[in-house]
Amino acid sequence: MVVVAILAAGKGTRMKSNLPKVLHSLGGKSLVERVIESVEPLSPSRKLVIVGYQSPEVKAAMAEIPGLEFVEQTLQLGTGHAIQQLLPHLEGYTGDLLILNGDVPLLRTETLKNLLQTHQENHNSCTILSAQLSNPQGYGRVFCDSDDVVQKMVEDKDCTPKQRENNRVNAGIYCFRWPDLAKFLPHLAANNAQKEYYLTDAVTEVGKVMAVDVKDYQEILGINDRLQLATANDILQRRIKEKWLLAGVTLIDPASITIDETVELQPDVIIEPQTHLRGKTVIQSGSRIGPGSLIENSELGQNVTVQYSVVTDSVVQAETRIGPYAHLRGHTEVGAGCRIGNFVELKNTQLGDRTNVAHLSYLGDTTTGTQVNIGAGTITANYDGVKKHRTKIGDRTKTGSNSVLVAPITVGNDVYIAAGSTVTEDVENDALVIARSRQVVKPGWRKKTE
Repeated sequence: MVVVAILAAGKGTRMKSNLPKVLHSLGGKSLVERVIESVEPLSPSRKLVIVGYQSPEVKAAMAEIPGLEFVEQTLQLGTGHAIQQLLPHLEGYTGDLLILNGDVPLLRTETLKNLLQTHQENHNSCTILSAQLSNPQGYGRVFCDSDDVVQKMVEDKDCTPKQRENNRVNAGIYCFRWPDLAKFLPHLAANNAQKEYYLTDAVTEVGKVMAVDVKDYQEILGINDRLQLATANDILQRRIKEKWLLAGVTLIDPASITIDETVELQPDVIIEPQTHLRGKTVIQSGSRIGPGSLIENSELGQNVTVQYSVVTDSVVQAETRIGPYAHLRGHTEVGAGCRIGNFVELKNTQLGDRTNVAHLSYLGDTTTGTQVNIGAGTITANYDGVKKHRTKIGDRTKTGSNSVLVAPITVGNDVYIAAGSTVTEDVENDALVIARSRQVVKPGWRKKTE
């Protein structure tokens, strides 16, 4: 049995942001959300998030994550002080406490499982996560015997030249036997220049302590500024791209592509350069996305092609071609075998199968049947200045170039709309609509006006 505590109370001054540090985004998730997700497979009995700076915003951002309990740290007086706030919440608890930092977002679940297993199998009072760094400057050193039992921990500034040769550092991730830690917490002292209570002061006082090295030191990298956030993003992108490349996805010029961890791709998807996949996006096999495209919170079926286009909050069925320079947004749904051409915008629109909107058109709040052809420059005028209205277009209907359909309006099946028409009334099935002013030609007009 294990309880998880996540430290998320700090301001993050070096981020130079009004947003709390732990809410900054990495790979489509906040830093603290990534930490929470890493412990879910451990099935902790409780998940305690210690909040402080802008705690209402932090709580609100995590409101939909089930099973969280929030503990207030009104004054941020160090890591030891943060854990002291748990004393009334864990009264009578006799299991283990896993302590994580909300700004260390790259930890793998496997690393935490290994830490917890080592802790429990060796009946430790405390087990710390450590790392072997080629350049440990700035990190506190961990000194162990041959059995990885910790003998002492020394801050970098306090190390002798000989001690600085030790490359084993403290990662700041701990698993404590709670009763052992709870006994010592009230005795923590702030005997340092910062006048803060450090959890490290408790490590060597609670009983047997062991260290477990992380296999990949990059897992323990913390986020304190935008540079470190960018570095973490590079690491995460490499992980994500390696995953999809090994799963049968082709990434052409991976360095120019970004993929959120929340994206799902099937084998034989091809992602072209300068393409970005974000949010809860799903792309099925055979689809070719890019170059120069953004897909966000959208579902694309099999064998869809997207070139130089933006697709957000939309669903596109199989065999549809999009772009170049198209924009689908606002819960648009496109049927199978459609063609969405250059400089076309679709907003909150549903297109039936095999419908073509080839170029230079805007369809807003529109529903079409199947095999509809929208001529160049067609617009559905959906806004009257106060409210939005829908346009409905039946099967096999064709609009001529430069047509305007003024909503609310319903156009039936097999209707032909002449080029340049402005249609303001409903149209029955099987009709030709000519809704334009009559052409008037006056010869010699220039001579009469001179």
